Amino acid sequence: MLARMTTEPEQQIGVGTPDAFQRLWTPHRMAYIQGENKPTGPGAGDGCPFCTLPAKSDEDGLIVARGESVYAVLNLYPYNGGHLMVVPFRHVADYTELDDAETAELALLTKQAMTALRAASGAHGFNIGMNQGASAGAGIAAHLHQHIVPRWGGDTNFMPVVGHTKVLPQLLGDTRRMLAEAWPAASA
Repeated sequence: MLARMTTEPEQQIGVGTPDAFQRLWTPHRMAYIQGENKPTGPGAGDGCPFCTLPAKSDEDGLIVARGESVYAVLNLYPYNGGHLMVVPFRHVADYTELDDAETAELALLTKQAMTALRAASGAHGFNIGMNQGASAGAGIAAHLHQHIVPRWGGDTNFMPVVGHTKVLPQLLGDTRRMLAEAWPAASA
């Protein structure tokens, strides 16, 4: 049952000093902040989520597309709705460790991701890149992954700028389904 909507701010005991601000609670982010499900070491057997995801169904793993040597998966902690990552199946940390086939397929799935995001959500642009090593900002440095973040004109509003909060309008499972349906067929 949905809570009834009111025009008056609801007072909640224990949330701090009452003020004029509404609060957007995002408790799911605490898992990311606390490092839940982070690998315990650099090896493939050290709890690497990118190594365990391919064994799951596409729906359970949020996998949008699979190639021969890489796959595309939604980011659990997205910067924007539709934030994807292209990940090699093989556990490698550095871009220079990819073989030629993996490098080519990583590029192909990146192009396909852009095509699907444009078709499914009308993305105007993209931030594409990878952070190599923990000192460069890689959240999971032991397994290479390339980010594809869709962008739209005016997509930065007061929430991330002032509130340091991203508002995502769609559940990840719904986003995965939408992008999988829009994913282009591989060309020969």
